[in-house]
Amino acid sequence: MLDIVLVEPEIPHNTGAIARTCAATGARLHLIKPLGFDISDKAVKRCGLDYWPLVDLHVYENLDAYFVENGDASLFLATTKAPRAYTEVDLSGEHTALMFGKETAGLPQWLREKYRERCIRIPMISDARSLNLSNSVAILTYEALRQQGFPGLRGTGCMAGV
Repeated sequence: MLDIVLVEPEIPHNTGAIARTCAATGARLHLIKPLGFDISDKAVKRCGLDYWPLVDLHVYENLDAYFVENGDASLFLATTKAPRAYTEVDLSGEHTALMFGKETAGLPQWLREKYRERCIRIPMISDARSLNLSNSVAILTYEALRQQGFPGLRGTGCMAGV
């Protein structure tokens, strides 16, 4: 099982795109408050998020509540400040959690320091500050799933006329 954990996400469109990635891959989505937007049924319907019912969604009041319920045994933290690239770690475990920080500030420094050895980054040129959060989640989600052999996902498509 793959878990995507967003700490205090701020931009609804990013979280919507991430939720769609989770829906398409079967990954669970964990949102840690405060959120910068409304995820009530009424708000989701108003936005026309037809894939929302496919999302295995879990919401927590704070980081402590997340850790009490889920622990940290399989946790990796995505940060531009990490010393190692995501390609240097084993994400093939039966249960992997990928944690991402809010768009404007990333993950808190105390958390990065506590889990220093589990911090990973996506390589990019030095002048680039960061990638869009939803793009980062998609990259790391599919890398973890690739390492796991794409469990439960369709292996082939069907071309018209073939």
